[in-house]
Amino acid sequence: MRKLQIITDSCSDLTPELMERYHIDYAQMNTVYEGRTAPADLAWNEQDVHNFYNIMREGGRITTTQVPVEEFNRIFRKYLDEDCDIVYIGCSLKQSGSVNTASMLAKKLTEEYPGSTIRCINSLRASMGIGMLAIEAAKFAENCTTADETADYISTKLNNVHEFCTVNTLDHLKRAGRIKASSAFFGNLLGVKPIIVADADGEQAAYKKIKGRLSSLSEIVALLQEHITEAEKQTVYLAHADCNREEIDELKEMIHRRIPCKDIYTGYIGPIIGASIGPDAVAVFAFGDEQTFRIGEK
Repeated sequence: MRKLQIITDSCSDLTPELMERYHIDYAQMNTVYEGRTAPADLAWNEQDVHNFYNIMREGGRITTTQVPVEEFNRIFRKYLDEDCDIVYIGCSLKQSGSVNTASMLAKKLTEEYPGSTIRCINSLRASMGIGMLAIEAAKFAENCTTADETADYISTKLNNVHEFCTVNTLDHLKRAGRIKASSAFFGNLLGVKPIIVADADGEQAAYKKIKGRLSSLSEIVALLQEHITEAEKQTVYLAHADCNREEIDELKEMIHRRIPCKDIYTGYIGPIIGASIGPDAVAVFAFGDEQTFRIGEK
């Protein structure tokens, strides 16, 4: 049986520690600031994170690109040359076209490498929601499963990943075109904090609106508590965009009080998601009941 490599992308927000632990690799997207393009590297330290989000706090605009075809070509060939099959789990197609790019290249490369398999999965998720699926795929693959078996299994888990996020200001979502300028103005004026979810189709949008920062943090924990299943067997993932350390510690304590989870893993919202959502955003993630909510049906 051929070896199997799990690959994701910069949107997954996996830490180097998690990627090393589960033998996961990732294809890099890019950020663009003041005309300079740089790889969206997830191996950034606390100071790198702080510098990145301070650019946005000071009014700077950072944009992003999807994974370039050259990057997919590099990372896919790296593992094909090692006689590995590949399962690539990418950002929701509602947010990035990277999965389509990967799929087109995969068809070409599997013809060039006879007997190889590359499966490309639209995760329907972003940030650690993708990371969780990559970890789950890596764990499943430990049982010597094939690329097709692993991809088919992960495809059944997509809508069991729940992500609940809140932001401190609506300005960055406005700049990214996620909400109208008038909504951002009046929302900020009234202290409104949207609760953002990924729906059953992979669309990310406001699910509800909460007034006040503390109330919004409490709400994302309450929603996770409502939807998580078999909490005692799970690690809850918490990702944040350079938030105050005391605030994150308080949020972790809130999770521990309400959800009897096995563990809480804390990391950063990476540069790709962060460029749209802005500094001081917070998100929590776990597996749970099936997501059936659709933004358009609200």
